[in-house]
Amino acid sequence: MNSTSVARTARAIALGALGIVLLGVIWEVYKLLGPAAGFELFGVQLLPRTSDVAMPHLWDMLARALAPANTSAASQPVWLAVALACLSSLGTAAMGLLVGAVVGFGLALVMLRLRVAESAILPWLVLSQTVPLIALAPVIVSWGGRVQIGEFEWQRWMSVAVIASYLAFFPVAVGALRGLQSPLVAQQELMHSFAAGWWKTLLHLRLPASVPYLIPALRLGAASAIIGTVVAEVSTGAKGGIGRLIIEYAQSGSSDPAKAWSPIAGAVLMGLAAAGIVALVALTLGRFRRNEVTA
Repeated sequence: MNSTSVARTARAIALGALGIVLLGVIWEVYKLLGPAAGFELFGVQLLPRTSDVAMPHLWDMLARALAPANTSAASQPVWLAVALACLSSLGTAAMGLLVGAVVGFGLALVMLRLRVAESAILPWLVLSQTVPLIALAPVIVSWGGRVQIGEFEWQRWMSVAVIASYLAFFPVAVGALRGLQSPLVAQQELMHSFAAGWWKTLLHLRLPASVPYLIPALRLGAASAIIGTVVAEVSTGAKGGIGRLIIEYAQSGSSDPAKAWSPIAGAVLMGLAAAGIVALVALTLGRFRRNEVTA
């Protein structure tokens, strides 16, 4: 990694840290100056309430995260319970992203190879993203519960991974297709003049040219996989993940409001971790990213 890449990475990290600090400052300033009952317009709550139940202080959230989750003697600290739940959900999301990326890239290759496939498949890809997860999750859980091959039994986390891949495959498919189609006609004709077939053109021209489109698509896919995992854990009742922990801690929101924000912060950190993993992958492909397209 050259000095330019190091400087760019350091600048991105610094700006990200500054954004987190500014968000915390805005939170505390609004809590100090904002109306206790929030602000409503025509019955619509436009600004949140600033009470300790609705908006605890940041230092109260931090103190609660370091305290035990409950009064039991063997109770884990809240931060440890959140960290373990995040690791479980992150593993499921990674599996969903992997499956979604493979399926999405495979569909992009099919649409690239067959023009009629692009016309037939692409509208359905767009339409597939309009199906709400709340309606989709019970169907996938029901179908998965019927899968049994020998001693293999479908687990609840597998349904969550399928839902995560369902959200992740779309940006990868669209980004990969756009990237694979990005080489200029003159570049394609040059490959033909070398008697390069479709597969060699794909390997030596189209795949390198698609990297600036694939990296932003993978970022979107990773974010979608995290969202899909959290929502699916809530919808399917899967235990052990951060989605379930958000529901459990939210039940004590009125009596212990600072506790409910810890798993929310954990979900945010999951998203940052997913983006970091994609960034590490992108570093290995730096020489192909000179003209990267923003997501």
